[in-house]
Amino acid sequence: MTKAKKILFVTQEMLPFVPETDMAQMGRYLPQAVQEKSREIRSFMPKWGIINERRNQLHPVIRLSGINIVVDDIDNPLVIKVASIPAARMQIYFIDNDDFFDKRKLAYDENGKEYEDNAERAAFYARGVLETIKKLKWSPDIIHCLGWMSSFIPLYVKTAYAEEPSFRECKVIFTPSTKMLNSPVPPNMEGIIAFRGTTISAIRGLGEKKLVPLLNKLGIKYADGIGFLAENEALAKFAEGLEKPCIGPISTEEYGIYYPTFYDTIWNADKPEEEEEK
Repeated sequence: MTKAKKILFVTQEMLPFVPETDMAQMGRYLPQAVQEKSREIRSFMPKWGIINERRNQLHPVIRLSGINIVVDDIDNPLVIKVASIPAARMQIYFIDNDDFFDKRKLAYDENGKEYEDNAERAAFYARGVLETIKKLKWSPDIIHCLGWMSSFIPLYVKTAYAEEPSFRECKVIFTPSTKMLNSPVPPNMEGIIAFRGTTISAIRGLGEKKLVPLLNKLGIKYADGIGFLAENEALAKFAEGLEKPCIGPISTEEYGIYYPTFYDTIWNADKPEEEEEK
């Protein structure tokens, strides 16, 4: 069995940049555990407005910034920033945009109201990551997407970016969000999801009227494997019905034991036997 050597992590939360949650812990410790197993990694997260750039020593990466990403017919400038976690020898790329992230919290504002453009933010984030990976000229074997903010990536990798050299051979793992939000699917979802032939048909039949449950199912539908952060009987049954290989929940201490093997299994799933033996 050949190893998946290059792993891209696309998370919505990561310690120490945001408050501690189960997802933020996974975003922080899973990449480190995989890197310690001699895998090459890259990690991305949104540059949420609550992140203190000076304290965390973020700085812009001019050569990767400067393109516009169109979401629902609106141009949105992409800004890339970077910081590091010296103790883990990890570099983190941040996707930024003044309208989507500057001076704004994660899913909801200081009054607890969910942002009405969360779907647009997720679409921008997903395509921002994929465009940045293209610029880096780095081809991941596995993309592990963590949380609803990353849920468009499995879809776009399998459709809009399917023929891009950076993603042609890669496999995608999706970890659904554990925190459910209440906002409905926005009326402009057709425009949000549309890109390079990807259409609203991608979400038809998923049977969800709320945004985050829909995005969880969308991520599962187009992923090659599912890594659960917490028990979720409904989503586990949905994944099983689609015959998606699943793992988890796994304790933080066991990430390095089970996830590299899971990545290798997904990576080799459709490879000829003779190739696996090389």
